[in-house]
Amino acid sequence: MHAAVRHCACCRALRRGAGSRPRKKPMDSILSFLENLGYWGVLFGSAIPLTEQRAAIPLGIWAMGLPPLPVMAVSFLGSLIPVPFILLFFNALINFLRKFRRLDFLTGFIDRKVRAGSKKVERYKELGLILFIGIPLPMTGLWTGSAIAAFLGFDFKKSVICTMLGGAISALAVTAASVFFPALFGLKA
Repeated sequence: MHAAVRHCACCRALRRGAGSRPRKKPMDSILSFLENLGYWGVLFGSAIPLTEQRAAIPLGIWAMGLPPLPVMAVSFLGSLIPVPFILLFFNALINFLRKFRRLDFLTGFIDRKVRAGSKKVERYKELGLILFIGIPLPMTGLWTGSAIAAFLGFDFKKSVICTMLGGAISALAVTAASVFFPALFGLKA
């Protein structure tokens, strides 16, 4: 990482940490690991649930200093990696995990998030799924959208196409925001 590279507010806050604890925080280690991987870090970072492209694209552009268009393309491809697995195995995995009482907190959390998102998608079907994934807000994205499509029993091929379209919209939006509105990420233009 170059000394002249500007970091977004998220990266700075994560690096700063709270108090004066001398040991590294886990998120600091993850960010450093991803930064050292370059485009591979963007690819793997965009496949992580919850953050997906919303974190990988700004990380690639601002923290790694990589060109925006390749970062967008790599992040888009990385976010697609888990999609077929989620669509095929989500329901079976959740049903299996429900057998273990000790995991009720996890299955309950996932169930609440998927049910809340599915209400938004169920009304508009495929268009709703595309928009749900395409709008880069917290608790939306390809992981959640794929889980909702599996939960609602959407057709596999249609679901893959919808997640790809929504992922492309999200990648464009996050890249545009990262390039044209850096203040959204706590950066000075």
